[in-house]
Amino acid sequence: MKVWLGIILFPLLSLSACSQKEQEEKNPGELIFQSGFEPDSEVIPRGNDADIAGVDNSLNKNNDWVTDFDNHPDIGNFNLQYQGGDSTMRYAKIISEPGNPSNHVLQFWLNKPNVDGKKGRIQANIYGNNGMKDFFQSVRIFLPNDFNAVRTFPGKIHWLTIAEYWNNITWSQSVPNRFRITLGIGKPVEEESDLYFILDAQDCELFEDGSQKYTTVWAEINQSVKVPVGTWFTAEYYYKEGNDKNGRYFMTIQPDGGEKIVVFDVNKVTHNTGDNNPDGVTDFNPMKLYTSKNLIEYMNSKGKTLQIYWDDFKLWKNKQP
Repeated sequence: MKVWLGIILFPLLSLSACSQKEQEEKNPGELIFQSGFEPDSEVIPRGNDADIAGVDNSLNKNNDWVTDFDNHPDIGNFNLQYQGGDSTMRYAKIISEPGNPSNHVLQFWLNKPNVDGKKGRIQANIYGNNGMKDFFQSVRIFLPNDFNAVRTFPGKIHWLTIAEYWNNITWSQSVPNRFRITLGIGKPVEEESDLYFILDAQDCELFEDGSQKYTTVWAEINQSVKVPVGTWFTAEYYYKEGNDKNGRYFMTIQPDGGEKIVVFDVNKVTHNTGDNNPDGVTDFNPMKLYTSKNLIEYMNSKGKTLQIYWDDFKLWKNKQP
């Protein structure tokens, strides 16, 4: 019986692997940019914020941060934003991966509430883009073991953002139909808990005094997939602008050495609900660490720091899951 099971299962697994590879070959899309943050990629200061320049010489195409990325016809500009503070509070650096010095990664390190003492922010901005109707992103993520302290935070967590999409931006009086989709890490109960990915979409009203009112359109949490801590995983995201019939947000994760798991496959509106003529995503944050003062200070009280390592960032257009 064991022999027959082996004979039956092997071709099924092979067909599954072949099917996935064939699907990827059918939908290769157009690679806009890629970087593993290898030399000669470098983080450089830009006033109170930062940027990444140079070329990742480990790759042979679409690997120049300025020529291939900033100057791409669909891309406006890439930079790194803090919104306040100094390097004792937060930073983004390219470092040698701990335990694997031959590999380089982008480190987000957030130890104090650097935004007016109220919240903490480190984010990659891809802003001023040419109205992208759909795009596909892949990035490897590592949450160090310090992140396990988040599990014991004495409250629910709804605000720990790792990516965000603006369609349209919510901070300009001249831009109508404000909307965002936020991808984060959440904790659904006040007691100690595993961490899960959370996703929500919100319309935004911007008032003359600059204050904002967000209205949640839909929200998702997948409690069947735990956020991996202490192990690398690859996250893939697909965003398609559309209404509640043809809009889509799709996300998978694949821990190193493990299977690819679908976290979200949401077919819902991905633009402002009052926008009858949406014109694509012009601004988004593909890598982000943004959270409350309370969580940052709780981590401090435990002798821990919020950190995320990023690697092998890739962005495509016309590529579908």
